[in-house]
Amino acid sequence: MNPDEAITEVRQRIAVAAQRSGRSADAVRLIAVSKRQSITAIEALIACGQKDFGENQMQEAVDKIGVLHNPSLEWHFIGHLQSNKTRHVGANFSWVHTVDSAKLARRIAASAAQAGRVVRLLLQVNVSADPAKHGIEQEALFPLIDSLCEEQLASIRLRGLMTIGRRGAGEADTRATFISLRNLLEQCRQRFGDSFSELSMGMSGDLELAIEEGATMVRVGTALFGHRE
Repeated sequence: MNPDEAITEVRQRIAVAAQRSGRSADAVRLIAVSKRQSITAIEALIACGQKDFGENQMQEAVDKIGVLHNPSLEWHFIGHLQSNKTRHVGANFSWVHTVDSAKLARRIAASAAQAGRVVRLLLQVNVSADPAKHGIEQEALFPLIDSLCEEQLASIRLRGLMTIGRRGAGEADTRATFISLRNLLEQCRQRFGDSFSELSMGMSGDLELAIEEGATMVRVGTALFGHRE
């Protein structure tokens, strides 16, 4: 797959969907999901102007970040994060999309403080109550945020919500999932303030639906890199 053609096509899809939702394409951040992709493939996208990359395996990500050593990039951890892997977050990642407990947030905060950085967090919500997915239940969201706000952890910032659509779901069900997350974000904004501004939802197959329902970040792998071997 030609990287320049691929990223141009994805950016056009984003722009058209954003226009349909009455927003600018600049309001949607494209995160290139680079898990199990080579350094060469990542560098090809960097050459096309891509700055945001998402990884879901900690050791693989740390190795890549060390090799690329490019301070202009922003790295997003988008996979399920085990507590014993959080020590690597502060020195390597700007964003974590998959926070689902106060314990995890505290560990990330400690790692970020040690690295002298601030990491921005998204809380992963299992909107569709899919037993195959990680994330907190909707009713647990506000108590979790209340708890973290009380602790005032200086090296993390709560910035929004993330979800993953149910695999194999139809358009109506997928859109309903995204609408539910958008409504939750609006409730968070009303209750906790405007810092809750980010919605990470939508991937290669459903990014248009996600953007139409308010996504500010889309996580795209296959449409940029092609199918993995």
